Amino acid sequence: MLGPRGTGKSTWLIHAFPKAVRLDLLFPNEERMFLAQPERLRAIVEEIPEGGVCIVDEIQRVPGLLPVIHSLIEEKRKLQFILTGSSARKLRREVGNLLGGRALLRYMTPFLASELGDAFTLRKALSVGLIPMIWDSPDPLEKVRNYVGVYLKEEVQAEGLVRQIGDFARFMEIASFSQGNLWNSTQIARESQVKRQTVDNYLLILEDLFLAFTLPVFTRRAQRALVSHSKFYYFDVGVYRSLRPSGPLDLEAEMEGPAYETLVAQHLRAWVQSQKESYQFTYWRTRTGLEVDFVIYGPEGFWAIEVKRGGEPSPQDMRGLQAFRVEFPEASCFLIYGGKHRISYRDFQCIPIEEFLRSVRFDKRLFPE
Repeated sequence: MLGPRGTGKSTWLIHAFPKAVRLDLLFPNEERMFLAQPERLRAIVEEIPEGGVCIVDEIQRVPGLLPVIHSLIEEKRKLQFILTGSSARKLRREVGNLLGGRALLRYMTPFLASELGDAFTLRKALSVGLIPMIWDSPDPLEKVRNYVGVYLKEEVQAEGLVRQIGDFARFMEIASFSQGNLWNSTQIARESQVKRQTVDNYLLILEDLFLAFTLPVFTRRAQRALVSHSKFYYFDVGVYRSLRPSGPLDLEAEMEGPAYETLVAQHLRAWVQSQKESYQFTYWRTRTGLEVDFVIYGPEGFWAIEVKRGGEPSPQDMRGLQAFRVEFPEASCFLIYGGKHRISYRDFQCIPIEEFLRSVRFDKRLFPE
């Protein structure tokens, strides 16, 4: 079970498996013990009855435990192992194929609006995001400001992922201006005052720590010339807002637009990651500038989604969707906008953003027929 810090992996497992044996590698003594001798896990497992559960939190801190767990599974001891991690970097580099394909991979994401029910408010979500640890905090604004700092100190700096922590912190701030936009490593390297190869490595670190993700362009049956760059997003709108500098020269509208788009993006991504079937989560943009924010393509749906914060749809809002529908008439096209009522505009369904967010559930189709 992978996901960013604070999304509730350990909390959920404690409630779901109250009798499980739990090893928390965030505790320095447990981390040191297993780093020195991963085989010590065998002695602990010997005391777990048949059919029991062993939870190992933050497995990336001692990836040497994975071969031991793999061998225990091969011995068919009829135990269930649940491993959590807030970084995929060491797991991929040092282990490669996680448990020889014997593990089911699941992701823990920030809250969905539907999970919060009546407690959800669009204003709060746009301000502090939906990370459970932050949302439930007595002072969520202060908590979200400190969130990235904890990552920098405990994951990036402590694990020696970068040589210059100051360069990386500056890169994260500059990357926030690319939120919801095409990723241009050369430009960001220039503004960050580091080499392009360094920027590429920094982006991989953000993705490995689940702090950011990129969307590729949708290229199936392409008839028009398309851009080749991916789009960039921090994984949670609150993290984006905390990193994005603001001042007298920064218009609120410049930050609000990406914030609305990010909130929709993280809901769509959470839905895609939760499905048993495989869905492609992409965007579409031609070299002439026609764009659709999100395209989801899978066995039970093909949806094109544009997000606008304005309260009234306009012809300009529909240009990308209209071009996409001409090229892909099989797609269902939607505008998610800042209005209060579901309407039809130029034969497109326009759904208020709050209504849409509340409708997204893991166990339901994204857009019901």
